[in-house]
Parts: sequence; C-alpha cells; structure tokens
Amino acid sequence: MESRSPLLTLSLFMRKSWLQLPDKAEELSPVRLVSFPDGLEEGDDRNDFIKARNSMFRVMPGHLKDLIEKINKSSDSEQITCVIADISVKWALEVAQSMGIPRAVVIPYGPACLVLALHIPKLLEAGLIDTNGTAVNDGLISLSEESLAWNGKEFPWSFPVDSNIEKLFFEFVTAVAQTVRISNWVLSNSFYELDSSSCDLVPSILPIGPLLVSNHSGHFAGSLRPEDSTCLSWLDKQPMGSVIYVALGSITTLNQQQFDELALGLESSCQPFLWVVRSDLVTESFPGFPDGFKERIGSRGKIVEWAPQEKVLANSSVACFLSHCGWNSTMEGLSMGVPFLCWPYFGDQYQNKNYICEGWKIGLELTPDENGVVHKA
Repeated sequence: MESRSPLLTLSLFMRKSWLQLPDKAEELSPVRLVSFPDGLEEGDDRNDFIKARNSMFRVMPGHLKDLIEKINKSSDSEQITCVIADISVKWALEVAQSMGIPRAVVIPYGPACLVLALHIPKLLEAGLIDTNGTAVNDGLISLSEESLAWNGKEFPWSFPVDSNIEKLFFEFVTAVAQTVRISNWVLSNSFYELDSSSCDLVPSILPIGPLLVSNHSGHFAGSLRPEDSTCLSWLDKQPMGSVIYVALGSITTLNQQQFDELALGLESSCQPFLWVVRSDLVTESFPGFPDGFKERIGSRGKIVEWAPQEKVLANSSVACFLSHCGWNSTMEGLSMGVPFLCWPYFGDQYQNKNYICEGWKIGLELTPDENGVVHKA
C-alpha cells in the first residue's frame, strides 16, 4: 500500500485563548498538533501585538525549519510535501521556499480585501492614498466596475486611535502581494459565486469555502474557548424565528457604557435573545450587568461565555444575527440563511458590512452616534 505524504499546516494563535479540542478528538483526527516557542517569556504580555510580532519573526522561523527537518528525517516514506500557512505568517512560507517545499497561503478574509492589498502599488501611483495608507480624498475608491467600492475611512488597516498600530497594519497589508507571489496557491474561505468580480482579479485564487464544521462528518474542529452547548436546548424551546443571536467575535471589546446600552436594548426588544458574553468583553473591570437586568429578563434571555455558533445559526428559532461582521461569522451566517444586524469594529469588518447591507442585501447596519456609541433605542 502506498503511503500518503503528510501536509504540514501551520496555525498561529497570538492570544492567550488556546485551541480547545473535543474529548478524544485529537487521537481520532488525522491532524496532529505540535507547538514551538514564540520567544516570549513567562510574564510577557502576549496581547502586546508589536512585541509578540517581533519576537515571533525573530525566533519561530528557526523552530519551524528544525521541525520540518526532524519530521523528514524520521521517515523516508512520509515527507513534508507542502506547507499551508496563514497570510499573517509569511515567514513560514519563506522557510518552506528556502527548503524547496511547495506552499499554499490561506486568506482568512474575503477576496475583496485581498484585491485591495494587491492594488496598493496602483493606488499609491495614482495618488489615491499616501505612503501611510491614508486616503487623499473623501470619495469612494473603486478597483473595478463590477466590485463594491471602498470608503477611504474603512480600509482594513485603518486604526485612527493609534497611528503606530495603523502604520504597522498598513505595512503588513502592503507585504501581502509579496507573500502571494512566493505561494503556489492562494486558498480563500469563500466561493466564486459570492464575489466573482474580486475572484477574477486574483488569477491564483482557489475559493474553497465556505469552510464550515457542518461540512465534515468527523466534527473534529476545535474552538478558541470551551463551548456552552446548553444554549442549544434553550433554543429548541423558543418559537421559530424569534431569537436575536448576539456574538461579537473573539477579540471585540466594549466599554461599560456601550455594554449597558446593548444589554438594555436587548431587554427593551421584548424578544428572546442568546448573548455571547466573554469574560474579557468589557474593557475595564467588569462590575456586572445593569441593576436588575437578569431578574427582569428571566428565561427570555440566555447568556453564555461561548457558543457553538454554526449549530446556533442553523437552529430554526434564530431570527437574526447581531454580529461584528468578521469574515468567519459572515460566511457562517450567510451559509445558514440568517439575516444580519451589523456592528463592525475594525479591519475588514466594515467592508464585510458593506457587502452584507449593500452588495448582498441580507442585513441592516447599526448606526453609532457622534461619540461612537450605539444606543439602546
């Protein structure tokens, strides 16, 4: 029997929330998880993006090279034949290139954002953005006649509260073109019919989405946090098409004022709701929910730390998805046919919101006031 050569898939987590696998899933799965040091010390803050990035770029390429060599030396019949890496870890693809191993880059955001990244040199040449990535004019920027135009204030690298972070993000997005050039394949969690105009602008793209847990019978997928499956039995008891599902992703944070407004808005909706409230959702020390909130909502509301999102969205009781519009959530909600209430925060989420509301017309936008606060009414 001919032995199949393994693929090395590199996944990188920069936060403290490690991948959680279901019981016995790892021993049953054909995927083997390994790890190596990121160069940070025990007490270092891994939420310090710049420090973590610099440490990983310095330390991790050598560890990856050693890992590949160790695996290849352990068996003549099973060699690493491909490295699959997220677009954010270009160094992994560079290591593979130096070792003569084919490479596939994974794009975790939509094709439209990839097209924008690849067009940065043309935007600079045309004078539409400056060398910091800032739009020169207030008008919309169109990359093709068929694709959705970009608002210059909603670029994926826009981060107005911190110019250093914004510059770093722009440098990263600018480097995407080089990362694509050294890759044999570009894998996108999308499908051609969803945004054909953007896909047509990337000749090497392979739309392999939607990448859903429900597409795989083994159900070995992990989660960033332990999932609270009690919400599923709660959903089963709610009327069809009645529940507001609220989940703002794994890294979005709210200040206390905004958290209270959201809580009171859900209360005043008079609809049943399922709300994912992470322990780190509120930026400051969390004093709790508004006074009397839990008593007033009673069993009408279900609050969990983390939810099995695909199963939630597939439940017939869910009426709409109040989402930050991250790409994974966008693909999941769209695939399950659930309308959106859009509340983007940063990065590609604003353009995802534009596609949801203007391009595909499957959602509505929540509008903040002049201070950036979305009110309960």
